[in-house]
Amino acid sequence: MSWLSLDNVGFSYPGQPEVLRGIGATVNSPEVIAIAGPNGAGKSTLLDLLAGQKLPESGTCRIQGRDAHRIPREEFCRLVAHVPQTLPGDVPFTVEEVVLTGRIPYGRGLYENDEDHAAMEMAIAQTRLEEFCGRRFSKLSGGEKQRVLMAAAVCQQTPILLLDEPSAHLDPENEAQLWDLLRSLRDAGKLILVVTHHLALAAQNADRIWLLQEGRLVADGPPCDAMRPADLERVFRVPFHWHQNGEGRVFLTYGR
Repeated sequence: MSWLSLDNVGFSYPGQPEVLRGIGATVNSPEVIAIAGPNGAGKSTLLDLLAGQKLPESGTCRIQGRDAHRIPREEFCRLVAHVPQTLPGDVPFTVEEVVLTGRIPYGRGLYENDEDHAAMEMAIAQTRLEEFCGRRFSKLSGGEKQRVLMAAAVCQQTPILLLDEPSAHLDPENEAQLWDLLRSLRDAGKLILVVTHHLALAAQNADRIWLLQEGRLVADGPPCDAMRPADLERVFRVPFHWHQNGEGRVFLTYGR
């Protein structure tokens, strides 16, 4: 049974042209999959469909062989954690309380139990948020809020994580640590799909690239196959280049 599959998926907003068309892909094992493409290519919409936030107009999204939209919501939230791109505004909770929201799908009463608090503490440690404990979420910077929402997703302890631009507000140190975390979660047996515009980091860290263009999946494979410079230039309309340094490390740049 596949972990996740998309079968000829299409979607459009009312009165608008198709945002996604004929999307098909299958994932059979834990991976870090980077979803890339120009603005408006349909990346966030695809993630929303997989998260059950939107209903496909055509085709089917399946999670572990089941139609994502037919799985009871509480059960679904024990299978899939979704971190959207938009940061919440004035949330009157502490960092620990926000991270504990990841335990809502496991609700066993009015209060959290020892298992919930253990999961919260582990998630805070994995995301290196110990120094923020006790602080109000609303008082954090954009990047700090992103890290807390990532911790809540980790605390949810689902086999699948859907992350929409999780590094958009992060500095280089925290962005590098994020990719380290994604790889460690994969090594622990999780599937991570991450929408990103940071193609160089995706090329270095992802196992697989889904490249979208005008609502179509135009490449699906390891970075060396899915991110050929000529194909990327056709999609993004700017030259791309692969380089190799003296240590043999390969990296991607773009621009003239």
